[in-house]
Amino acid sequence: MSSLLRLLPGLGLATLLASAALHLATLPFFHDQLHFGALLLVILIGMLLRLFMELPAWAIPGIETAKKPILRWAVAGLGLRLTLGEILDIGAPALFVVSLSTLLALVGGWAIARRFGLARDLGILLGVGGAICGASAIVAADTVVQGRKQDSAMAIGVITLLGTLGILIYPELGFLFELTDFQFGVWAGASLHETAQVVAAGDSFSPEAKDVATVVKLVRIAWLAPIIFWLSRKATTEGKASVPLVPWFLVMFLIFAAVRSLDLLPHQGPLGLPHWLTADKWLMCIGMAGVGLQTNLKDLVKTGLRPVMVGGLQWLLLSTVSLLLIHLLSTP
Repeated sequence: MSSLLRLLPGLGLATLLASAALHLATLPFFHDQLHFGALLLVILIGMLLRLFMELPAWAIPGIETAKKPILRWAVAGLGLRLTLGEILDIGAPALFVVSLSTLLALVGGWAIARRFGLARDLGILLGVGGAICGASAIVAADTVVQGRKQDSAMAIGVITLLGTLGILIYPELGFLFELTDFQFGVWAGASLHETAQVVAAGDSFSPEAKDVATVVKLVRIAWLAPIIFWLSRKATTEGKASVPLVPWFLVMFLIFAAVRSLDLLPHQGPLGLPHWLTADKWLMCIGMAGVGLQTNLKDLVKTGLRPVMVGGLQWLLLSTVSLLLIHLLSTP
């Protein structure tokens, strides 16, 4: 009981920030003009607070809990958004585009990070975050990489910056390249970072593009499982004994994905799927509040522009490869 009481102040602070971000995300200025989702807002709020204040000792245990076990449960809950039927509906060419471009961006991102001389752990986190699903993938990868605290914060900051830029420029590029709704949806889903950014960019192009982009993004999220599993095996062979061969949240991710694909949850009632998805969104926001509160912008500035350049070049690679594949395979 005493241990639980130690967690409550910090968890309360993280929950308060999550509540504020979820509310702000519904306001027209953030939702319609800036296209800022709740996850982006809660990280920014936490970072701004951290810029002007030191974390009080009473808040640290709860914030650590928000950043680690709570956020990992939220990552596992992403599996509830996956259905095998939706994935198959987008067709083999689109599946090939997103899968190949994701893997090429992952390997290419790691190579670019080495070329620029980034620390190994930071390079891995940037590569995974840029190739798969942004902050959620970074948190999952950090569980097995076990890098410095500032590495995950820097990687999330870079991915957030680039993805927000993508919301603004992708629709304009889509019109310039004369992409169809389906082609733009595949391109946005295959190459933008966060799910909220994908949805915002797709919605700016057309409602049809948004629907396609969302499903394609979920296919990218599905790559989180095998890649984190591979990183876990690699960490084990390198002698990091505390790293499990298969992280527990990865097992839960697969279980949740199976539950959703088999349609085992009711669609209405107190245990209906919408409530589970809402709970996962809250957990994700609370966890990201912990990330933001532990991110010191002064430390990020000291790292210089190299991480931003690495993230930008990986994004350029992913965006270009996926767009070329879309045209080569003549997706409708």
